[in-house]
Amino acid sequence: MSPLRLVTLLTGLLLTFAAPLLAAAQNAPIRIGASLSLTGTYAKPGVYGREGYAFCQKQINEGAGVMGRPIEMVVYDDRSDPQTGVRLYEKLITEDRVELVLGPYSSAITEAVANVTEKYKKLMLAPLGAAGSIWERGRRYVIMMVSPAEVYLEALIDLAARNGLKTIALIYEDTLFPKTTVKGAIALARKRGLDVVLQEAYPKAQTDFAALLTKIKAAQPDVLAAATYFDDVVAITRQMRELDVNVKMFGSTVGGDLPEFHKALGRTAEYVYGASQWEPGLTYPGAREFAAAYVAEFGRPPSYHAAAAYAACMLMADTINRIQSLDTERLREYLLRLATTTVFGGFDVDERGYQIGHRMVTIQWQEGRQVIVWPDEIAVGKPRFPTPPWGMR
Repeated sequence: MSPLRLVTLLTGLLLTFAAPLLAAAQNAPIRIGASLSLTGTYAKPGVYGREGYAFCQKQINEGAGVMGRPIEMVVYDDRSDPQTGVRLYEKLITEDRVELVLGPYSSAITEAVANVTEKYKKLMLAPLGAAGSIWERGRRYVIMMVSPAEVYLEALIDLAARNGLKTIALIYEDTLFPKTTVKGAIALARKRGLDVVLQEAYPKAQTDFAALLTKIKAAQPDVLAAATYFDDVVAITRQMRELDVNVKMFGSTVGGDLPEFHKALGRTAEYVYGASQWEPGLTYPGAREFAAAYVAEFGRPPSYHAAAAYAACMLMADTINRIQSLDTERLREYLLRLATTTVFGGFDVDERGYQIGHRMVTIQWQEGRQVIVWPDEIAVGKPRFPTPPWGMR
């Protein structure tokens, strides 16, 4: 057999065997990795985030996919622990060989795992990390979805100032997001003429707030703001009633905005304000359709954590389809230039990947409903002010 004929035969054999392998690779799922707090302190919002990712996967795979391929979410439970999150993102990238990553829940865990994604140059859309300090360390590969932690309590302070209130007390879990929130809240309060009469941290996983609430009762603030999470704000609200701690306004960051808050407390939850990044009734493109489909899928309304996770996943998929590439640098370049409105609201980041296009909303519990009361241009109801003393409810 001549050398030319041998080469032709071998080429034909290679093509015969390679073609099915190439086709299989082109149709294989794009693997996207993340960890979320499915157990531990942050489990309530973490589970909502998991549902947002899962719903995104379902809808994409029922459609045209990403570059014609389905996606496969690989999600682990980080147990609300930053170091567990670090180990899991190492595993996702080095062992599971995911092609893309999305962010975890909480600023503390996002801050920790951003070091891993930075090391491996994996772009991470972070839908549930809000502390501005994450974007102040020169990182290139983390993109923010939500409004920063520093403005979570802006509405409570604005409404208090407008109603002539003069003093505020701030309590917070001693972790990254709550500390960042309080730092921003103090600056906002001073600008609006409110005097901070008490500022105190408590350790993570604390359950008894009696001593702290006794201090608040003695300080007699007009406003009490809790930079905290679901279990904490439920316990704080319940113990406020038990100890007869009365303020004219009481609001929280994470927790007071969740549907489970009123289920846990009943009428004790009335008048409480909750900071939120998104609510089902907002008119962002596709938001109401997403909310209705989510209820049909999971049997409950989505929280903003679910909407943020869903929107981040969809934005990543849309970006890949537009640039037809999984390349980290091209994804980053596209997202840094993008200004758009998603199901979750405005998206526009600066050169750091820091979010400047999204805006918070605030709800108040009124007759068992989450009523948007701030900002004025999208409010569907007026704040019920002041909060009556416990003995008059």
